[in-house]
Amino acid sequence: MSWKKAGTEARLLLVGIPVALWSAFPIYHIFLFAISSKDSAFSGALWPAQPTLRNFGAVFKQEHFFLYHFWQQMWNSLWIAATVGFLTLLIATCAAFAISRLRVRGGRLVMNAALFTYFIPAAFLAVPMYKAMSVYGLLNSSWSLVLAMVTLASPYAIWVLKQASDKLPWELDEAARIDGATPMQLFRLVYLPLMLPSLVAIGTYALLLAWNEYLYAFLLLSKETNVTLAVALGHFLSADDSPWELLMATGLLYGLPPAAIYYVFRRYMVGGLTAGAVKA
Repeated sequence: MSWKKAGTEARLLLVGIPVALWSAFPIYHIFLFAISSKDSAFSGALWPAQPTLRNFGAVFKQEHFFLYHFWQQMWNSLWIAATVGFLTLLIATCAAFAISRLRVRGGRLVMNAALFTYFIPAAFLAVPMYKAMSVYGLLNSSWSLVLAMVTLASPYAIWVLKQASDKLPWELDEAARIDGATPMQLFRLVYLPLMLPSLVAIGTYALLLAWNEYLYAFLLLSKETNVTLAVALGHFLSADDSPWELLMATGLLYGLPPAAIYYVFRRYMVGGLTAGAVKA
């Protein structure tokens, strides 16, 4: 190993290790609270004197007032996030294919107009979105949050997929058309397989956007059996003597599905967009 390479790796370690520790520090404290009793949660120790898993048992069994609908709220979060991810992918993939590969007239104008909406902060759109959902009778329905999240996620998703689609070799399209492929066959047999890494990344983005959303979920959903777990976690803070140990245990469980999704799809997210598509 050359001295130059060793020096580069040393500098990367000097930067990477503190950043990793700084990022892991809050997660460690969440875990620390989750395995502590109510009396020892704020002791300041780096490890509780008597660690316990009782808090997780209380969450699973829904033993606390704020946890009476834990499993229903977890299901609400999963269903809404998965639906948002699917609909965003469906809309963005078809739009990007039409704009980039089929070159539909006015497609780029529509995409730029959609991106222009990001000049307005999403929080400012919350009240108009609430009004629109009220007019259409969708308040307190999971579909109101789904539609709101798809609306917010789609412009960025279309733009990212369009940029990735532009990098695909046109020779593949031409070869498919020479072989008699229709646009739908081109979309299904050529476009989708090559776009898989980008599709996974965008689907994960849309899913996590809906999974972590609080403001729109708080405004559009109100019943305890309809709200997402993100909103339900906020209810813990409304008590004078909040059960922080239960809040952290619930929050730790709430963070497991996104971590699992990333672990399952990690190889697609870092894969090349066109690896092996065209031989030199």
